[in-house]
Amino acid sequence: MRIKELLALEGKGQHITVEGWVRTKRDSRDVSFVALNDGSCIDNMQVVLPKSFPLFDDIEPRLSNGASVTVRGRLVKSQGTGQSVEVLPDEITVQGEANPAEYPLQKKRHSFEFLREIAHLRPRTNTFGAVARIRSAMSYAIHSYFNERGFVYVHTPVITGSDCEGAGEMFRVTTFPLDKIPVTKDGVDFSRDFFGKEASLTVSGQLEAEIYALALKNVYTFGPTFRAENSNTSRHLAEFWMVEPEMAFCDISLNMDTAEEFIKYILKYVLTNCRLDMEFFSTMIEKGVVENLEHITESSFERITYTEAVNELKKSGKNFDYPVEWGMDLQSEHEKFITQEIFRKPVIVTDYPRDIKAFYMKQNDDGRTVRAMDVLVPRLGEIIGGSERENDHGRLLSRIREMGLDEKNYWWYLELRKYGSVPHSGFGLGFERLIQFVTGMQNIRDVIPFPRCVGTLDF
Repeated sequence: MRIKELLALEGKGQHITVEGWVRTKRDSRDVSFVALNDGSCIDNMQVVLPKSFPLFDDIEPRLSNGASVTVRGRLVKSQGTGQSVEVLPDEITVQGEANPAEYPLQKKRHSFEFLREIAHLRPRTNTFGAVARIRSAMSYAIHSYFNERGFVYVHTPVITGSDCEGAGEMFRVTTFPLDKIPVTKDGVDFSRDFFGKEASLTVSGQLEAEIYALALKNVYTFGPTFRAENSNTSRHLAEFWMVEPEMAFCDISLNMDTAEEFIKYILKYVLTNCRLDMEFFSTMIEKGVVENLEHITESSFERITYTEAVNELKKSGKNFDYPVEWGMDLQSEHEKFITQEIFRKPVIVTDYPRDIKAFYMKQNDDGRTVRAMDVLVPRLGEIIGGSERENDHGRLLSRIREMGLDEKNYWWYLELRKYGSVPHSGFGLGFERLIQFVTGMQNIRDVIPFPRCVGTLDF
């Protein structure tokens, strides 16, 4: 049984086996208290080791922080405070020792910057063990939400020949020897490469998900995406996970309803099923994060247009680092001000200027804006970006040409608008951003097991 289940027992002298890693050891005159953790929960199991224990002098020095141990004994009610039950051992086996002179995780509190340098050991800390459990629970909740509503899970490709966002910040995929790249007067000869054309790691599964939405109605993809953006900040990763539903016969209004319902579902699931870990984050990482999430699940999201948002920001009198003008992309400082100062809750902003949004977004009749929507949350800003997709072949083709994209790369995407096209919508949620919001963790590199960013590829 895992420690999580053992701690729920009453401790009536049951004979049990507990396995885990030593977190701490505390010595008194007649006994040593050893705290074991197996990762199943944030709480430890206390093993009470009396000095009368057989071979005490041999075993006790080996029970240092990080050592792996199997303990067989009796589970009894605890005589001290801090735990309800504890183990009186009959037999202790040290499976693997950890030299205290070398093991880097000792009793002192380590900085997150230091722990990123030892990503192979940081899951053994309270914070990163809790992050891993929260991430796992949220992944399960994502699949549960869509499964309960009849969505089909589609695995979209990681290697692609098209740029969904049109920004060009993509990692190239090639089998060319880097010292023998075939070059002609027109550039690299990709016809001789593995795929016969230029290939990259995907920045989004959206375009491919639309194929299946226009056959199966409601689908979603959930997987890794990649962006070669040279941004060494606390908000950017080169490899990150995206949740992307696509829905046929769906307009922008229903898209917004789905996004709001989806976020609330995930938050409620975590608050119900990960209470101990969430209390840890609320105490140690972000004061009051549990209460904030509860408030969000009980509130309706504010909905305003981009134009209304710009007007609100202008009349606030706030001196922003980036002065607000209609037509600019809202910056993080603007998004945070809207959610934290003006409305004090999540906000969905719609109808952005067409010139700052992607080619696939449906254009409004005013010729200036598109049916885009961003979900903004306090502290982080944008957490979801979505839109109603352009379903008119002629307007989509015109937009692709206008933005200087190679229409040959989107022939199949255009063809979807020729055969049974329907209004359809979708959105993308940055999974790590949502984990940050839930846990209160400040740096996105601390909510993914192995962060990939500029200059980081150690693990």
